[in-house]
Amino acid sequence: MSNGESTDKIGESSSASSHVKDGVIDFIAGSLGGIGLVYVGQPLDTVKVKMQTFPTLYTGMVDCFKRTLMTDGVAKGLYAGTVPALISNVTENSVLFLCYGFCQKFMQKVTNTEKIENLSALSNATAGFLGAFFSSVAICPTELVKCKLQAMHEKNKQELALGKKVERVGPMKLSAQIFKQEGIPGFFKGLFPTLVREMPGYFFFFGGYEGARELLRKENESKDDIGLLKTMLSGSIGGMVFWTFVYPVDLAKSRIQINNANESLFPLMVKIAKTEGIGALFSGLAPTLLKTVPAAATLFATYEYSKRFMYYVSRDW
Repeated sequence: MSNGESTDKIGESSSASSHVKDGVIDFIAGSLGGIGLVYVGQPLDTVKVKMQTFPTLYTGMVDCFKRTLMTDGVAKGLYAGTVPALISNVTENSVLFLCYGFCQKFMQKVTNTEKIENLSALSNATAGFLGAFFSSVAICPTELVKCKLQAMHEKNKQELALGKKVERVGPMKLSAQIFKQEGIPGFFKGLFPTLVREMPGYFFFFGGYEGARELLRKENESKDDIGLLKTMLSGSIGGMVFWTFVYPVDLAKSRIQINNANESLFPLMVKIAKTEGIGALFSGLAPTLLKTVPAAATLFATYEYSKRFMYYVSRDW
């Protein structure tokens, strides 16, 4: 083997090792970000799901929050579904950021960009769109269980009013019930709405985040050096852009999953608009945006700084 061939082999091996290292770091950083996001945003996420599914039951966000707190307390009320939410968000964000990193490399090649750091907001948004396909498939089962647990109190009241026997169950027993009644396909009810929400949603999420970082950086300063507060602000902006664009789809998805509806996504959205008014498609948007500001800020701050720490620790690997 010639020296040139040997050098090429070493270069290929080094490149492959670098890709694996980048993937592992993105996966771990995304997991940590997902944990932070859940504990910061879960109470208002519960309020959102309740208002989406039972829009006439509460007069507003504050009423829903207070009644949930008084009826079921903090752990079983506001933090209902935390276990599947943790599983869902850790799964989603670890897979999402792992695939986002790989899709950034893909966009780097497609656009002939010298460094990933130099990708435009549009290229980053496209990478987010592509990466979201994989995370959507991964999170559908756990998000379904989470939504059912969050709306269980109201659902049980409806069943009791009809004279049916009800039982309050936890995530494991609920999962067993779904599997027994519907099998594996039962966990993927709402997959299409999840894809419709996640893929365009993450286009705007990462586009908004990277665009905000670009606008907030000073001249001759990289996006990675804008500091913690600007990183958190950029994350909040990305999160608000995400939910503003995809909220009606998320509302329809929640109803399909919680009510075991066999309705298709877009006909259901039209039905809601006709029977309940256009405003019903945005029921629960206020707590969602209120939740998103600290939750998305926590997600990106945790992701960026844990990623930076891991690269620093592993610099000699």
